[in-house]
Amino acid sequence: MTNYREILRLFSQGISQRSIAASCGCSRSTVQRTLSRAQEHSLSWPLAPEMTDERLSRVFSPPTTAQSGIQKEPDYENIHREMGKRGVTLTLLWNEYCAACREAGEIPFMYTAFCDRYRRYAVRHKATMHLSHKPGESMEVDWAGQTMEVTDNITGRAIPIYVFVAVLPCSGYTYVEAFFSRNQENWIAAHVNAYQHFGGVTRILVPDNLKTGVDRVDWYTPVINRSYHEMAEHYGTAVIPTRVRKPKDKPTVEGAVGVVSTWIIAALRKWKFFSLHELNEAIREKLTEFNEKPFQKKPGSRLSIFLAEEQPLLQSLPDRPFELAEWKVCTVAYNYHITVGKMFYSVPHEYIKREVNVRLTRGTIEVFHGGTRIASHARRHGHPGQYATLPEHMPEDHVKYTQWNAERFLSWAKAVGENTVAVTKAILTSRKIEQQAYRTCMALLKLAEKYSPPRLEGACKRALSYSPSPGFKSVQTILATEQDMLTTVEEPMSAASDNFGFTRGSAYYGGDDHAE
Repeated sequence: MTNYREILRLFSQGISQRSIAASCGCSRSTVQRTLSRAQEHSLSWPLAPEMTDERLSRVFSPPTTAQSGIQKEPDYENIHREMGKRGVTLTLLWNEYCAACREAGEIPFMYTAFCDRYRRYAVRHKATMHLSHKPGESMEVDWAGQTMEVTDNITGRAIPIYVFVAVLPCSGYTYVEAFFSRNQENWIAAHVNAYQHFGGVTRILVPDNLKTGVDRVDWYTPVINRSYHEMAEHYGTAVIPTRVRKPKDKPTVEGAVGVVSTWIIAALRKWKFFSLHELNEAIREKLTEFNEKPFQKKPGSRLSIFLAEEQPLLQSLPDRPFELAEWKVCTVAYNYHITVGKMFYSVPHEYIKREVNVRLTRGTIEVFHGGTRIASHARRHGHPGQYATLPEHMPEDHVKYTQWNAERFLSWAKAVGENTVAVTKAILTSRKIEQQAYRTCMALLKLAEKYSPPRLEGACKRALSYSPSPGFKSVQTILATEQDMLTTVEEPMSAASDNFGFTRGSAYYGGDDHAE
């Protein structure tokens, strides 16, 4: 399904239609039709809250038409020769090709097919294209192939360390940081730290097709990981992964990885580090030398070109750094709550038995349905089983139950009997916080509906004979085993018995028959 919302967002950032098509996994014609229909319907980013994904799909679903006829093959040899000239692009050559086809009354290939066929021709002739980079346009990222080591100061064992590299292609200005693993948390943290180091954000982000960045690897339409896409949206950038097994799509970072392997990894190979912090401090020193090192074939250094040409064109950083969020899918239960980390959070009761998307950060829980946020809670921590319930999420006939307190439970227990009141009081005083006992009191008093009030009163009486502070389980067991229906209750042993214990008479030992 085409992500129309993302197309409008990227277009508002000034991203080109070709880059939007690559990021969203659709054709340029789809992007053009979407933007045209958005203009017809006066839609622009940001969208109104009531504009859900379903409504967008109804607006942006134009009928597809099939093109009949035979397209004219381009002159690939001439195109290849023209591409070697300064300032000539595939877009210019395609426009000229289309004009020639119109004059001859022939059908041209669309731009994507034109480029694809030319690239296949260029690969056969071992041709490479020079990629010119605009200042502040893109940031290329990758993990270095070589690892470093941190020594465990207790066991002496060497722990492998992975090195993240980010490069701005125009200036070659580089950022390097070491991590214990290449998981998604470290992958996102590396990007956040890189943006802080550069002091701004590029319009395009170019990663590999790695699992922490791309959910589904596809030759033309990769699916971006949701957390990675959320980070890109937070910083106002577009993620455009390289093609599968095409390292030349990000040659700057590939070259920087090789240089970093020499200038940093190899240079620190004889050093011994006992913490990741020590290693990153040493990396920062070497990185400063690397960025300030003068170029051999042109004036200046990576740092000087970055400060003069690239940093002023970077987009501003947002007010706060991105916070990594985890996404999961939940089904709303009949009690209009979802379960997240053994905690329960309320959702409007209209969504019972529907699947919702849940965004989790350390401090918040956000619930989405159809792209619209329907609930938000502060995240609960501590002992499991906590409930976060908002009254507006409850049906009207359930709201009255939120007013329960100790007096109401004791009043309910009085209608059953004195022994039930005593057990209820014992349960209420057994918890540090009174509200924690409400569910247990409710379960106790509900036993009257299952077994009848007289039986509950009898079970409470018998439970009190065993312990001055009986619990719900004791009463429930007595009712289940029908001990409350016994006619008598065993009395405790007398004080005399306690003083003398069991005394065996002479008859037990044979009496006088054994006397000598």
